[in-house]
Amino acid sequence: QVQLVESGGGSVQAGGSLRLSCAASVYIYTRHCMAWFRQAPAQERDGVSASAHGSTRTSYADSVKGRFTISQDNAKNTLYLQMNSLKSEDTAMYYCAARLWYGGSCDAVLAVNFGYWGQGTQVTVSS
Repeated sequence: QVQLVESGGGSVQAGGSLRLSCAASVYIYTRHCMAWFRQAPAQERDGVSASAHGSTRTSYADSVKGRFTISQDNAKNTLYLQMNSLKSEDTAMYYCAARLWYGGSCDAVLAVNFGYWGQGTQVTVSS
């Protein structure tokens, strides 16, 4: 069964840091483009960052470039999102997502392209 399990969300003051984790089943992790999306109340689900297994290429939304870092731990089949210099506008539910990947681009532009989703983890940044 396909599974994505996020953790690491919480409440933090502006300027602080959090690290989100997404534990994936082996099958997903080794053949998929993995991404982070976020959704604030009454807002659309927006892409944050993406990374494909075995690839060094990463992509980031302009709003998080220089502050967020996506990474993978192959031994643990886990995707991470290190979030530094957090701002109040980063407050949202953060979701891990995956889609089949056969090479080429791996980005977090369209949520509809991703078929597998975790349950989400809440990030709240207070100013």
